[in-house]
Amino acid sequence: MSHSDAKKLLLVVACALVDADGRVLLAQRPEGKALAGLWEFPGGKVEPGETPEAALIRELREELGIETQVACLAPLTFASHAYDDFHLLMPLYVCRRYSGIPQPRDAQALKWVRPAKLRDYPMPPADEPLIAHLLDLL
Repeated sequence: MSHSDAKKLLLVVACALVDADGRVLLAQRPEGKALAGLWEFPGGKVEPGETPEAALIRELREELGIETQVACLAPLTFASHAYDDFHLLMPLYVCRRYSGIPQPRDAQALKWVRPAKLRDYPMPPADEPLIAHLLDLL
């Protein structure tokens, strides 16, 4: 593969937010975004100079209005997925301790889902394989 064929590596971080009931929060990608209508774990891009944990704390604050800290983020697994125009690397953290109630700040729909029902929600190809790891944990 020549260098000109190399895909850009995109580092995105995601969180399986778990409530006291053992349910997991999914967010639906809003209209106008790539993969609109699909359900995903909340998170977002890691900015230059940012750690994945710092990015996740920032994204959870911006997208959902909740606060958490590094000590409450447990790394679980990661996705490595080749999309057509970039390669996605996405660490998935589990977070059970946070303050505030998640509210959609980005016009996205939110749903608390029982782990056994996660497969009922269509997900982007990178998110879907993460479900098996969550089922082992929860």
